[in-house]
Amino acid sequence: MKHEFKHLQAAHCENGVTINLLRAAGADKLTEPLAFGIGTGLFFVYVPFLKINKGPAIAFRTMPGLIFKRTCNSLDIPVVRKKFNSKEAAEEYLRECLQAGQPVGCQVGVYYLTYFPKEYRFHFNAHNIIVYGKEDDRYLISDPVMENVTSLSRYELERVRFAKGALAPRGQIYYPKEQKIVTDQQMRKAIVTGIKRNIMHMIRIPGNIAGVKGIAATGNKIKKWPNKLGQKTAGLYLAQLVRMQEEIGTGGGGFRYIYAAFLQQAHAFHTNDALLEISKSFTQAGDLWRDAAVQAAGIYKGRIGSQADYDVMGDYLIQIAGVEKNAFQALSKIKWHS
Repeated sequence: MKHEFKHLQAAHCENGVTINLLRAAGADKLTEPLAFGIGTGLFFVYVPFLKINKGPAIAFRTMPGLIFKRTCNSLDIPVVRKKFNSKEAAEEYLRECLQAGQPVGCQVGVYYLTYFPKEYRFHFNAHNIIVYGKEDDRYLISDPVMENVTSLSRYELERVRFAKGALAPRGQIYYPKEQKIVTDQQMRKAIVTGIKRNIMHMIRIPGNIAGVKGIAATGNKIKKWPNKLGQKTAGLYLAQLVRMQEEIGTGGGGFRYIYAAFLQQAHAFHTNDALLEISKSFTQAGDLWRDAAVQAAGIYKGRIGSQADYDVMGDYLIQIAGVEKNAFQALSKIKWHS
């Protein structure tokens, strides 16, 4: 069960799985930034009552699986997605796909991925890989965040496909149901759909835990953490923010750079120069997220830690919220043409 498969490295796993699978299915003009933007990947949410690695759940992207699903829906590509209660049934279905020459996306846990360096293994169950073949007892793996293809034994793959905990993957498999040539007209329509949905998610979503309001509210909370939580827990919460932003792959500053690239590439399909100008704001937001990460690292590593330092950290997020709000408001004013 060994088939030809073109491995493309990407900045983020689900983006990479999306472009690797959809390019093979006929969407040859799709790039990582375009998939991310069409799939409405940019987001922010802070959920204090949901704990991951003993810290609050903080995400800089949409829920796992939605980038692939939305991109396929917008491009009218039908999708097959299955979860399993039985490891044996999951293994059998995977083998059937591979025997038919169908590479598949799998949601997996990171902690037991043997080809990851130990320092990058966390209890995080929303990583995405492609299984594209099998040789002897080893499954052939295209992990988009890796430079080259790799492999996992049957036991190793089963272990990560059925990792326990939050966002347990339950052997999840997904792939495009059929090959389909994607036209420029479909791409133009999908780009507009993705942008309008992201505007709604970031500046029109109700409440104060998500979107730009969630970013600003989190900034205000950070200022209160030392007195409310104590220095130790406050530092751990900041470490969690940096981990979710920079290491696990949920994307903080990096996703803002990808969205800037999306708007630049969208300009090839919609020649409105406002897209190029607004893309600069997302680059600025990415820079600010990275600056905030440096500030947070200084606090949790003990180099700094006064109330003034927490205030600076909180102000970074409040400033970021303003930049991203203005950018999405500018996008909302664009008049689109078919």
